[in-house]
Amino acid sequence: MAKCRPCEKPIVLKASESEGKDEVRREVKGVIKKEAMRSCPHHDKALGFHSFFVGRLTGRP
Repeated sequence: MAKCRPCEKPIVLKASESEGKDEVRREVKGVIKKEAMRSCPHHDKALGFHSFFVGRLTGRP
């Protein structure tokens, strides 16, 4: 299991029901080009940013 760098608490990208609420939060903004931010569930600090295109070319929703 991964640990958040600032708080050293365990986090997971996708949590199952048995793992609890240590899932990294993901906020997505945009229509054609989407930008996403992932943050720690314990202290709301940003862990990373990424962007991607949606549409027929990429096959992403």
